[in-house]
Amino acid sequence: MSFNLKGPNTLGIICVLLAVMFFSASDMLIKWLGGTYPLHEIIFVRAFVALCIVAGLFIPLEGGYRNLLSKRMPLHMLRGCSVIVANMAFFTGMATLPIADATAIFFVAPLFITALSVPFLGEKVGLRRWTAVSVGLIGVIIIIRPGTDAFKWAALAPILAAFAYATMQITARRLGVTEKASVMAFYIQLTFLCFCTTAGLLVGDGRYAEGLEDPSLLVLLRPWHMPTLDDFLVMIGVGALSACGAYLISQGYKSVEATIAAPFEYIAMPMAVMWGVIMFDEFPDAIAIGGILLIIGSGLYSFWRENIRGTPLAAQAPVPRNR
Repeated sequence: MSFNLKGPNTLGIICVLLAVMFFSASDMLIKWLGGTYPLHEIIFVRAFVALCIVAGLFIPLEGGYRNLLSKRMPLHMLRGCSVIVANMAFFTGMATLPIADATAIFFVAPLFITALSVPFLGEKVGLRRWTAVSVGLIGVIIIIRPGTDAFKWAALAPILAAFAYATMQITARRLGVTEKASVMAFYIQLTFLCFCTTAGLLVGDGRYAEGLEDPSLLVLLRPWHMPTLDDFLVMIGVGALSACGAYLISQGYKSVEATIAAPFEYIAMPMAVMWGVIMFDEFPDAIAIGGILLIIGSGLYSFWRENIRGTPLAAQAPVPRNR
């Protein structure tokens, strides 16, 4: 695969790299905060901050508030719900799993996109790409190690997150994306606010958390409480990272072909390993590293096949992500 790294390509790749760095830092901070606060409280603050940034900065830059009068509200709500499922599932799994393992499992999303493109988009997927999908799934099995003492049910959550994200991307590709990146980000954050408010009202008193020890259940069911000033500032930072990352990832994919930009998202994997070692004393063992390499290799191969075949990726017009 060859491409020119001058002009729009350079700008697009820089946007994608910065977005991935922001998302990775946000993931790490949410995992850290999740040891004290419920996930829906953290996401509520994040979404509120991100919504303010999107509404106050990005929407005016892309034509103003009249763009919010969308004729595609059902699609915005569907996308928002898909992101919520992906988001909550990913962080629920990460509460128990090492951050590198959860991130690696989530990276099967491009393989799910390949598989779902057959029944939903009528695309033809050849033997080589089916092989790549199979290899990636083998990598997931190696990481989660079903049937062994090392298996944790929480490892299934990032798989659900990846499937939800893939479904969202397939929907976007089938229906087409004509909205501004800032408008898509606005409605996703608004959906988050509605969901987290509802979750807080239903389980925010912590009555369902009594006697629980599983970190993945606690992060969902522990009671809301007033954060310390330092933790509140961290939550605000997570919101800023989320808003900027969502905007940059959309701008990146607008500036460069998806087959060029998408492989650069894999910088999230070494960053996740770095955060795990520095922040959580998590060192991936040889088995986990083997599974991670299989997932990365199969994903990159799928992107390469898309490029040489000249077919667009399902992520050609991505929905702003808020993992």
